This record gives sequence, structure tokens and C-alpha cells, in this order.
Amino acid sequence: MTPFILFGTFFLFMALTVPIGIALGIAGLVTAMYSANISITFLSQGLITSTDNFALMAIPFFILAGEIMGKGGISNRLFDLANVFVGRFTGGFAMAAVITSMFFAAISGSGPATVAAIGGIMIPAMVAEGYDKKFATALIAAAGSLGIIIPPSIPMVLYGISANESIGDLFLGGIIPGLVIGALILVWAFIYSKKKGYVGTGESFSFKKLFQALNKAKWSLLVPIIILGGIYGGIFTPTEAAVIAVVYALFVSMFLHKSIKFKDLHAIFRNAALSSVAILIIIGTANAFGTILSMERIPQAFAEGFLAVSENSIVIIIMIIIMLLIVGCFIDTSAAVIIFTPILYPVALEIGMNPIHFGIVMIVTLAIGFITPPLGVNLFVGSGLSGLSMPVLARAVVPFFFVILLGLALIAVIPQLTLLFL
Repeated sequence: MTPFILFGTFFLFMALTVPIGIALGIAGLVTAMYSANISITFLSQGLITSTDNFALMAIPFFILAGEIMGKGGISNRLFDLANVFVGRFTGGFAMAAVITSMFFAAISGSGPATVAAIGGIMIPAMVAEGYDKKFATALIAAAGSLGIIIPPSIPMVLYGISANESIGDLFLGGIIPGLVIGALILVWAFIYSKKKGYVGTGESFSFKKLFQALNKAKWSLLVPIIILGGIYGGIFTPTEAAVIAVVYALFVSMFLHKSIKFKDLHAIFRNAALSSVAILIIIGTANAFGTILSMERIPQAFAEGFLAVSENSIVIIIMIIIMLLIVGCFIDTSAAVIIFTPILYPVALEIGMNPIHFGIVMIVTLAIGFITPPLGVNLFVGSGLSGLSMPVLARAVVPFFFVILLGLALIAVIPQLTLLFL
């Protein structure tokens, strides 16, 4: 009965559009009041101890670094560089927007932040170049999903903590999958542009333009090199890398690019703090939710249920992916990682799946939730930027859903795409 009360209360409050962090907390509280085996005091202590984690400090710092970079004019410089390489081809502007999103994903660690930073500039620019607004917005929303696949990634930090796996290994494992999905989006952008007659600039490649663009973007390009190079070089931990990213972003934006003034810092820090608090509330309440799941042995029941259906690892992986695709439509990515990692992690181990490979498959699957209604956070951000309604945008993003799904299938069945560098 306890699991039904826990999940029933949670989905009831979700249906009432209660914020997910609050819905998780109320579900845990109601269940604790019903069950004699669960102490409310124990749950309240868990709210504090779950966020008292050194590795979690990476999250607010990565959010702050992305906020600084987003406000610091990084997007324009990255786009100019990408445009030098692909701008002359059919659909060059669209492909340059995707490449810019991939660059920014390696800075922000967040899907919606990538859409906001790139879409605010690229959607109006693509429309001015003759691109259909629906395609332009759907393209940026889909490319924004790469924000949590290409490292650094906030959900990877959460999975690493929940599964007690190396965050550095997860970052390393996400590089090739992120590039694969980015490449597939590029291919579809080219095919669609060819069909619609979206031509490129027609300008020939020039080393002079390349060096000019590289010179303008050089400080921005160093961010992922410093973060990932420092982690894999053993110089600092992912948490320390996040702090260094903030310091570097502030220095570049304020003193080199001079695109941020002291008066802008209040709004930047405020936005980053609000985003961080929202995630930390989810982490705390999701931990309490997960504690009840563990006490009721629900993860073990899930594992036994999956294995009872089939012992074929491919069938079980497909079942997990379908389940997470549905979950991603309704539950925030951070909450989904914290709630479902303890449930599905034992299943992955039982079928012999590498835990890093499983973590990347899980995160890529949940990343699709950024473009699937009704939650579809990237769609909401894109809708706000373009003025398109959600139903219109939801239809426009359907081809990108299948493109990313294809990438997910490749990542799931070819573990080497994730484990090559490990």
C-alpha cells in the first residue's frame, strides 16, 4: 500500500501543476504519516544531509558559469567561428547554429540555458535569412538538448552521486555520444535545408576569416579545454573545475571582452541562485522520496519485474528506454535522475551493463524530454523566444525527436561510443 500512496500522491500533485520539488516533498511527508515504519524526523534530516555533499557544489557553480557566459556575448563569437566552416554550404546558417549550440553545451551544462543563450540570437537571425520560424525554433530547441549530453553536465553530476560512479568518467563518456547526436542533427538540418532551398552564403573558405573568428572566440573556446583538461589531467576535481569556470568566465567577460559590467552582476548572480535553489530543493525532496523507495524495497521489485519479463539484455534496455521516455515527458530531468537511478541502476548491473554506459543512455533518453510535451522545457523557452505556440512548436520538433532517438539507439547498442576513452 505504501508505494501506491507515495506515487499516487506525487502524481496527483503533479497533475495539479504543483512544482516538482514541492510535489516530491509532500508525497514523502504523506507517506511517512501513513506508514509506521518511516519517521518524519528521519526524512527531514535527509533533506539536509542529501545536499551536504561536496560534489553537489559543482551544480550552482556550473549554472553560474553558464549564466555569465550567456550574458557575456559568447554566443556571437562562437557562431562567427562556426559560420566560417559551414556557412557557405546549403543550410549553412542552420548548421552553424547547431555547432554553436554544441560549443555552448560544453560550457553551460544545461539544456534550457543553451536554448536561451543561442536561440535569443539565432532564431531572429535565421528568420531574417529566410528560414521558416518553426524550423529555426525547433532546431535550436533540439540542439539545446545537447546541453546535458556534452560535458560538463548537471544530470551527470547527479547520476554520479546517486550511483556512486566517477563524475569524471561520465563526463568523458558523454563526449562521443554528444558529438554523434550533434552530427545527426546537422545531417537533418542539411537535408531539410536542401529540400526547402535554404542556400548558404556562397563565400569561399578563407584562412583570414578563420583566424579572425578564432581570435575573437579564443577565450570562449578555452573554457571546455580548461574544465575537461583539468579534470582528466588530475589537476582538479569536477567541483573545483566548476569554481575555476566561474572565475575564468568572470575574468573573460568583464576584463577581456568587457561585455559585462559590475552593475550586471546582481542580475546574473540572482538568476543563477534561483536556478540553483530550485535544483537543490528537488535534490533534497527527491532524496527523501528515494529513501522511502529503498525502505520499501521498490528498486529490488523493479529489478525482479524487469527480469521476470525477459532475461534478454536488449529487451530490458528497450523497456528501460521506453519507460524513461515517458518519464521525461512529465518529470524534470534532475528529479528523474535522482529518483530512477536507484531503481534502474541495479537492473543495469544485473544484465551486465557497464554503469557509465547505462548512465549516458539514461541521460540521453531523459534529454529527449526537453522537447516532448507536456513538460518540454526547451519548447517553452523556444516558444518564449519566437512567439510560436506550444502546439505549433511541438509539431515542428517531431523530426528532431526521431533524429535524437536514432542517436540514442546507436549509443545504446554500441557501448564503445561511450566507453572508448575510459
